[in-house]
Amino acid sequence: LVVIAIIGILSSVVLASLNTARGKGANAAVKSNLSNIRAMAELFYDSQSPNTYGTFALAACPTASVAVPGHMFVSATVVNAITAAKNAAGDTTNLNRCIASATAPGSWAASVPLKVNEGTFTTWCVDSTGASTGRATAITTSAC
Repeated sequence: LVVIAIIGILSSVVLASLNTARGKGANAAVKSNLSNIRAMAELFYDSQSPNTYGTFALAACPTASVAVPGHMFVSATVVNAITAAKNAAGDTTNLNRCIASATAPGSWAASVPLKVNEGTFTTWCVDSTGASTGRATAITTSAC
């Protein structure tokens, strides 16, 4: 009985550690997908003449069916990366955000909720300045 009790205690400790690791792994996937968005944004910027990210703002990320020509957040690859980040986070409240400034062309930001909070951070954000940081809330402007 003592051996069975010890095995039970050890297995509960291992299972608790695995849940933490799963959450951290999902957060890493969110961060990776958002980093990919920054690289995609630079490719989009370089492909435009004149160079621009577009001047279109959205409270929530668009779907590929949104027809706004010449804006990076309508690019299917960017939408897919944001969707992947959202799915990795298990976002059921649709707090993923993509915002490009209409008044400051070239200024944009994207944020997605984290799977598990990292201290006070509940979302992860990347923007056109190269920032990649945690936030307590979803973005409301074109900067982290």
